[in-house]
Amino acid sequence: MLSLLFLAKKKKQTLEESVHLIQQGDKKLNDDLIEAYKPFIAKTVSVVCKRYIVHSDDEFSIGLIAFNEAIQKYSPERGSSLLSFAEVLIKRRVIDYIRQQAKNPTVSLELQPDIGDSDSRVSIIENEISLDDYRKKTDEERRREEIFRFQAHLRDFELSFHDLVEQAPKHADARKNAIQAAKLLAEDKELRESLFEKKRLPIKQLEEMVHVSRKTLERNRRYIIAMTLILSGDYVYMKDYIKGVLES
Repeated sequence: MLSLLFLAKKKKQTLEESVHLIQQGDKKLNDDLIEAYKPFIAKTVSVVCKRYIVHSDDEFSIGLIAFNEAIQKYSPERGSSLLSFAEVLIKRRVIDYIRQQAKNPTVSLELQPDIGDSDSRVSIIENEISLDDYRKKTDEERRREEIFRFQAHLRDFELSFHDLVEQAPKHADARKNAIQAAKLLAEDKELRESLFEKKRLPIKQLEEMVHVSRKTLERNRRYIIAMTLILSGDYVYMKDYIKGVLES
């Protein structure tokens, strides 16, 4: 949801819509989707195996099969995204594969060479994955809490998240210019305090500091205010989004 503030609206097919078409029998789209997400699959398998994964690895093949399984079994009613569902399924299938291989003493797993037996390796992997899942869950909760705080802050300026999504600049250059203006505003103590006190964008003063027209500032007024609130406040995750826009 947050990324909608920083990205233009796109009409292209969503991932979930693609999955629906695949489940209806679109085999070419299925192949295209798997091809597009091979980096994601390799990265997920790598987390389990604790080593770099190449496409010729057996574990990568297991990951491909698991990703395809996720596509076929996914349903929006599950309450999670396809990629979250696929990540869990890939990890489970790779661990199952490792367990099977551990029963064969002639197979080298190359996972943790300094660890004794194969069962110990699997146990360590499972523990690390559990810790990784916990960290992700904690991270998601913090992001959610940050968005709630931001929405409350917006209400002080009679703004809403929905308004910002609808009125965010559509082009990358326009978004970058608006964020640059917000950055200058946030760094100027006098103008920042004026904004917080009057709940209005100091357009006249800001116009003298930027290379965009007054009309552009007025058109993007709400977006600039919102970005200034983020840059001036304790919004760790949102600042990362802004940093990404400025560096793109």
